[in-house]
Amino acid sequence: MVFKAIGDEPLDTKVDVRLTSEEKARLQEDAEFAGMSMSALVRARYFGRPIIANTDQVMIRELRRQGGLLNKVHLESDGAYSAETAAALRLISDAIKSISQAGRSK
Repeated sequence: MVFKAIGDEPLDTKVDVRLTSEEKARLQEDAEFAGMSMSALVRARYFGRPIIANTDQVMIRELRRQGGLLNKVHLESDGAYSAETAAALRLISDAIKSISQAGRSK
């Protein structure tokens, strides 16, 4: 029985693992925090794939939005604040890189 496919490979087998109630609750909480199923979380952790928390993805999206607004300020002011907007955009870019790399190292 094929459950679903990840890429080209079907997920066609199942593994049963015994856990304590506390371990299961923690696994479920971690999966919800990452915005993925418990199965996907276990596969990602075991195979060393990056896990970026849902909250990190929301933060990255907001930082990109802020960058877009700064770019709009720059364009509408004809570059009157170019030094300030450039500095702020560098900070936003660095923050996005930092959040992305932190998620990959977990």
